[in-house]
Amino acid sequence: MLKLWWLVMMTAVLAACSKPLPADKQAYAGDWRGDNMTLRIQPDGLISYERIEGNTTTKINAPIQSFDGDHFSVGYGPISTIFEVSQPPHQIDGVWFMTVDGVELSAFSHSY
Repeated sequence: MLKLWWLVMMTAVLAACSKPLPADKQAYAGDWRGDNMTLRIQPDGLISYERIEGNTTTKINAPIQSFDGDHFSVGYGPISTIFEVSQPPHQIDGVWFMTVDGVELSAFSHSY
């Protein structure tokens, strides 16, 4: 029971670290997919990321710490990673696209 309580409390504390997406970055919110990559960006600033490269799978579930232009930093405190956005969210024929870390992603659900 103590472990469950601790897990719930830690989840609440970590969730409290997130900040909502800035007004000019609302287009980033959505469920994005590309070759071997999924990226969910929630309006509250939390992301869920998974990328498979060869035999390696990278998963991140953390808040966005900041934006630098189109790029964004994700993590907790000093532990963070930068997602490089070479093409910010944009529409083509009604479909949303974005290029992150060299992977073109399309939104299968956009802006919650």
